[in-house]
Amino acid sequence: MSKVILKTPGEIELMHEANAIVHRILAGLEDRIEPGVTPKALDRWAEQTIREAGGVPAFLNYKGYPATLCTALNDVIVHGIPDDRPLQEGDIIGFDCGVQYKGYIGDAARTYAVGQISEEAALLLKVTRESLMLGVQQARPNGRLGDIGHAVQSHVEARGFSIVQQFVGHGVGMSLHEEPQVPNFGKPGKGQRLRPGLVLAIEPMVNAGSHKVKTDADGWTSRTLDGALSAHFEYSVAVTERGPRILGVDEAENNRILTFQAADDNVVAARA
Repeated sequence: MSKVILKTPGEIELMHEANAIVHRILAGLEDRIEPGVTPKALDRWAEQTIREAGGVPAFLNYKGYPATLCTALNDVIVHGIPDDRPLQEGDIIGFDCGVQYKGYIGDAARTYAVGQISEEAALLLKVTRESLMLGVQQARPNGRLGDIGHAVQSHVEARGFSIVQQFVGHGVGMSLHEEPQVPNFGKPGKGQRLRPGLVLAIEPMVNAGSHKVKTDADGWTSRTLDGALSAHFEYSVAVTERGPRILGVDEAENNRILTFQAADDNVVAARA
């Protein structure tokens, strides 16, 4: 197993800058997503914007991957390749973006609505985003990896959705994927202890149906086995002495996420 690499405060600041570029891309995508636009056109815009900011697309040519963004349309979970199919009203689409900047990686993802979407799709996006926030809150010194996974899993499953188990989050730093792996499931108090300087890409992948996965013939695109919708949200998070720090966002946004409390609502009954 590879060694876990702890980051210095200076390295965390550089990763914050890299992630700020990522979040600028994700915000720009939100402004551009509408029926008729193509994922490939959005990918071209993202690459140009990253390079103008002084960064390099971290995914492009990574193990042969052919694009700047990973896309996830409707039943795609992760690693979809941007294509020329126009988005349609009612679609949901996830974009995962990675940037290398001054030798360090920024990595984050978000799933978007295309126009008006179904109630189920809207709930899936809401619950997945909330599960990420709850997972991030557990990235505290002396916590355990299992605390993060448990927070994500318990929120998702209580609301009738399923956690993808085949893909997990990961450490991140000068390399896109570092140790440790960060599952979106687990038991509290179990797993590796969290120490200041650890930077984790926490990324719940949540399906409306079964957790099972299949991969297309392209070797990249992974989608739900049963054709149900899937959503994906991700932050890069530094464990600091003061608690979790979401890289690439300002202090007010960081505090908003760290103080989020999930409503104790009966969503499962509402979906039944």
